[in-house]
Amino acid sequence: MAIFLLLLLLLLLVSAVSGDEDAYIGVNIGTDLSDMPTPTEVVALLKAQRIRHVRLYDADQAMLLALAKTGIQVTVSVPNDQLLGIGQSNATAANWVARNIVAHVPATNISAIAVGSEVLTALPNAAPILVSALKFIHSALVASNLDDQIKVSTPHSSSIILDSFPPSQAFFNRSWDPVMVPLLKFLQSTGSYLMLNVYPYYDYMQSNGKIPLDYALFRPLPPNKEAVDANTLLHYTNVFDAVVDAAYFAMSYLNLTNIPIVVTESGWPSKGDSSEPDAIVDNANTYNSNLIKHVLNNTGTPRHPGIAVSTYIYELYNEDLRPGSDSEKNWGLFDANGIPVYTLHLTGADTVFANDTTNKTFCIAKRGADPKMLQAALDWACGPGKVDCSPLLLGHPCYEPDNVASHSTYAFNAYYQRMAKSPGTCDFKGVATITTSDPSHGSCIFPGSSGKNGTLINGTSLAPSSNDTSSARPPQSYGTGSFTTSVMIGVLLTGAVFL
Repeated sequence: MAIFLLLLLLLLLVSAVSGDEDAYIGVNIGTDLSDMPTPTEVVALLKAQRIRHVRLYDADQAMLLALAKTGIQVTVSVPNDQLLGIGQSNATAANWVARNIVAHVPATNISAIAVGSEVLTALPNAAPILVSALKFIHSALVASNLDDQIKVSTPHSSSIILDSFPPSQAFFNRSWDPVMVPLLKFLQSTGSYLMLNVYPYYDYMQSNGKIPLDYALFRPLPPNKEAVDANTLLHYTNVFDAVVDAAYFAMSYLNLTNIPIVVTESGWPSKGDSSEPDAIVDNANTYNSNLIKHVLNNTGTPRHPGIAVSTYIYELYNEDLRPGSDSEKNWGLFDANGIPVYTLHLTGADTVFANDTTNKTFCIAKRGADPKMLQAALDWACGPGKVDCSPLLLGHPCYEPDNVASHSTYAFNAYYQRMAKSPGTCDFKGVATITTSDPSHGSCIFPGSSGKNGTLINGTSLAPSSNDTSSARPPQSYGTGSFTTSVMIGVLLTGAVFL
């Protein structure tokens, strides 16, 4: 009977940690970009990449509205600069929830709130009110009957874990016990999870050569190279699993063993400065590709095999405005135009991220481009550029929206597709840019919208013919063009309005 009860207890603990859902991959969406895509463009990219989970670093209203009715699960955040006010006032927390949560559900599928970010290490003066902030936010959710749907937690840097290898000896920095103990009890009592940021790149960089690069990148290791926890005899084949298990053991050290872990940030930079030789595209591709497969296969960790460790990749876009070294600006999977920094190797794990985005590119007018320059480029494309601009005529499918930016986008893309997306054919004196978001709308189907060159528009092939002798690049100056008067009247020199 004693053995039976022990087995039942273990089964209940595993069930509590694992939950009912399979692991998922999400992405973090930062905003430190000089040319930040619009919320509509961000959502279009998410849909194209089949990304179903995102984490925002704030509760941007336009972004939440754009995510409405998409089904995408959203983690919103209380920024660190709002933490003190919320942690000191139940009313402030209630107002925040009313404005940023209640106003958007159920249309926007908000599933979690991240209260602050790495508060213990980045904003230690706010640590004393961190648990109060979580409790006040949760109380506001309870009052709105949203506490079952939306979980509340706070992301931690893995640096709060000391002696992380072997994992079985790991423990949280004891100076934070007055915060961590009530925080973990709160997560346990509300059915929430520990949010943890895991960066094997930094562990590797700071190890002074002790951590092999292959071990950090999930590359296969021979058995004699695997790290073995001498206390548990568990074998570790990668840094990620070791850090996650260190967190599990650190919680068990505090007698809390049934709190799941969600990794809220993990990734690898694709570019670095001279002191960061391993911040390169190949390593970033290898790490993120292997991470995605590892998570989606529900591999779990050596301590909890098969138990989901859902993970958010840091991050969706490169952030060129982030301060610090080159690597700080280059964690993204895509640039600001939605062009992949690299193509992930995801054979066998194709439930998220489309691998062929580089073949599905379109040329559009840049946001904020000078209307006069757009008009000149439009004239050239529809004249010397030999683009069939008849769909832009009054009464035709692409006449609306009737403005220079929209019409230019159609003409630029038609030329770009006609020239087989050759380098330099989407510039137009700097007023055009490439995107992976299909600009087609309603009955206006843009050339290339099927992902193939030579799309038929009104019976005219836009693929370059074998006897086409026109230049593959637009000339450096634009003539008056031969755009018909009726189309010219339909193009308004108003502000740049984009689809």
